[in-house]
Amino acid sequence: MFRSTLTAGLLLGMTLLTPSLATAAEPVLSIAILGDAEPKPRAEFPGLAAAVGHVNHLADIHDLDFVIGVGDIAHKGTEIQYEAVTPVLQRLTLPFYPIMGNEEHGASVARYMEYVQRWNDGKAEISAPSHVLEFERLALVMASPDEGRDFNDQGVAWVLEQLQRLAPKPVLLVVHGAPAGTFPERADKGIHHPGFADVSAQPNLVAMISGDLHMDLERSEHSKQIDGVHHLHIPALERTKIPDDEHHVPMFRVLTVMDDDQVIVDTYQVGIAGPLARHDYRFELRKR
Repeated sequence: MFRSTLTAGLLLGMTLLTPSLATAAEPVLSIAILGDAEPKPRAEFPGLAAAVGHVNHLADIHDLDFVIGVGDIAHKGTEIQYEAVTPVLQRLTLPFYPIMGNEEHGASVARYMEYVQRWNDGKAEISAPSHVLEFERLALVMASPDEGRDFNDQGVAWVLEQLQRLAPKPVLLVVHGAPAGTFPERADKGIHHPGFADVSAQPNLVAMISGDLHMDLERSEHSKQIDGVHHLHIPALERTKIPDDEHHVPMFRVLTVMDDDQVIVDTYQVGIAGPLARHDYRFELRKR
């Protein structure tokens, strides 16, 4: 998933020829992040389908590594929604690593896992709803909720175990809902388990990536730092709910880790080639 040795060699050669490039940071990992879909009332996914096409195009020109999803793809976990979305997600040219959301918990974990395998069609191996993607500079802990959008005691313990096992490596934690109160636009929704405060306090937790709220990025504070942890909201692709449902523009985000440990978060409006500068967000991979 990281850049090839050949590419690194070519860049080194260019640096020797042009010393001014010696300090330029280079990307080492680029991830597209898709938000909630779960359309209603009909099982139609035009926003997601357009985003898949856009991500595939970016993968061709910007060397993306893989795609993650923050949950809530199939409304109420119904089979008709799973069946309708499967050919859309199978069009992704990159591996797709989703987590469950509260909508998937409307049906069984077994149904979710069956369709995760079908979506990837051999491009990625996912053996459980929660798993870890580990790389040289960082790790992603992909933590599906245990019930609804919340965790039980065992779920919190699993997340803590992964963070502590990976320490001091920086971790990006992918959850469906952020801790309740993180986004005051809907402070009552999210993770309420009291033990999750220990997760947020871990010294190697750098960022939490979540969806669930369906916030309009134009009318919300979608990216922020709280007690040293960066919180990134991923907008929904089919429906906007906050502050209202009157204005919906499908968007997705791309997170790029640079070799100087800077992390760049770009936001793309589906169908517009370049990122939206007004939603640019950056942070360092290591806590200060």
